[in-house]
This record gives sequence, structure tokens and C-alpha cells, in this order.
Amino acid sequence: MCTQLPKNALEERLRWVIPIVNKEIRLKDAIHLFPGGKRTLERWVSNFKNYGEEGLIPKSTRPKTCPNETSIRIKERVIELRKETRLCAKKLNWRLEKEGIKVKERTIGNILKSEGLVKKYRTKKMKWKYVKVPLLPGELVEIDIKYVPGTINGLEYYQYTAIDCASRWRYLKIYDGLGNNCSINFLEEVLEVSPFRVRAVKTDNGSCFTNRYTGYNKSTDPLNPKLHEFDLVCQRKNIIHYLIDPGKPSQNGRVERSHRTDQERFYDYNIFRNRDDIEIKIKKWNEEYNNTEHCALDGKTPNEMLLLYAKGG
Repeated sequence: MCTQLPKNALEERLRWVIPIVNKEIRLKDAIHLFPGGKRTLERWVSNFKNYGEEGLIPKSTRPKTCPNETSIRIKERVIELRKETRLCAKKLNWRLEKEGIKVKERTIGNILKSEGLVKKYRTKKMKWKYVKVPLLPGELVEIDIKYVPGTINGLEYYQYTAIDCASRWRYLKIYDGLGNNCSINFLEEVLEVSPFRVRAVKTDNGSCFTNRYTGYNKSTDPLNPKLHEFDLVCQRKNIIHYLIDPGKPSQNGRVERSHRTDQERFYDYNIFRNRDDIEIKIKKWNEEYNNTEHCALDGKTPNEMLLLYAKGG
């Protein structure tokens, strides 16, 4: 004779409980055959008498409370900061420490993930180990141009950006053109307002920075070509002018990364009425950038790094 096996946990429990409830077998005799403990079988019988079959349905053993659970107020503050600043978990950790809130970086990441506030990447990013050459403020400043998205009153504008490779201190200026005079004027402003002496600058190969790929071949003396006006200004100011390789914007990576931050945290959230409006807003945004914690600076802001270098740290 074949006996059909129980299909689920409920059927298994009913096979043990029903004979006891119907008094076909005594509980103390069934305990000798029951693979579990005496207390378990007694609990099953009690639940069946009080709630019927529903009392034998397995329930989750997951604890309803956790003594180490992050408080609701901290979770709300993390979500509030993320929506307000769009900073990553590491930067949020530094920001919360300044507010006197101690929470681990991994915990912040889990909170952001559970709330759906993390970016989803389609491809897995490769991790490379880079050899960092220690630099001092002003030793190398990257300069580049970003097109201001859209038009303002039918006119196009351009954002000139200069960022110090050592401290990540940055200076921005809006221009309505890409001529040589704009590049030279911006360089002179950077030299005037920067809190350090600029010793070298690095740019791409745009015609507003160099004529190496546009004018050298047209020179009457190829061995002694005519220098670009930007190069001549650098020579007079005793500044070295480096050029990246053609088609290699990653060699200007710091300023390119800052342009991405500008797009995500400034241009995507602002509408400009005129040129004066964008100049006022971009000045405030640049101040905020220079006072924001950076991962590359281990939680320090660019202004804090300048103070450390000034103190000899």
C-alpha cells in the first residue's frame, strides 16, 4: 500500500495534529514518534483548536524590530540631503558628520538604494589603479569651455572653466563668444582672482587656445611658426602651456568631470532670463562648488584644501 507524501508544511502538520485532536492517539505517545520537540507539537495542537487550519500555516520568523536599526529621523535626513544636493553616499556621510550625525557610508547607500535614489548603470565600470603625482596649488590648472545649454533670449553663451588639479578650486566665467580675446581675458582674470600663483595651464587644441593644428602648416617658416596669442600671453606671464593629445578629452579629466557636475546640478535645475541672471547664479554655484566635499580630496572642500596647503599640510 502506497502512502501519498504531504505536498506542503500545512498537510504535514495536519497529519500529526488531527489524530491527536480526534483522540485516535495520545499526545504523550505521539511525542515519541514526532521528529520535533514536545513544545512544538503542543503548540500545533493548541493553535489548531483555537484557530483551525489557519493556525497551522507557517509564519515568518523574521524579527519585527531591530535594536541596531537606523532611526527614522536619520533616514529622513539622508533622503532630504540626497534630493537637495544629489551627493553620493560618501559625500553625504561627510556632510552628516558635520551636522553631528554618525552613520556608516554603507548604511547611507542602502537607504538610497531602498528609496530608489541611486543611478542605474547599464554596463559594469572597470576599475583602474592610477598613479597620482602630488601637486601643489597652481602647479597645473586645467582650462576648458562648456556650451551653455539652449539659448537665452535667442543668444548662445559659453562657460569658461579653470580648475586647479591639486585643490580642485575652480573659477567660472560666462562669455558670449569663443574668440582669442575671450580666452586671453579669462586667463588674466584667473591669474588675478586665484589664491595661488599659476605656474602651468592645460587646454585642449581648440583654435581659441592654440594654432598648432590650424596655423602651423600655413606658416611661412615651418621651423619657427607664429605662436598663438594665448601662448604669447603665457610666455609673458611665465606660465607653461600644455596641450592634450587630439581626441583625448580624458587627459583634461578634472575639468571635464566638473562640467558634468555643472550639467547635473546647475543647468538641469535653472532657467535664465538674461545674461545678468546667469552670471549671478553661476557665481553662487561656483561658491557652492568650492565649499562642497570631494571624494578625491577625502571629504575636504577645495577651500579647506587651500587652507591646509597654506598651513604646510
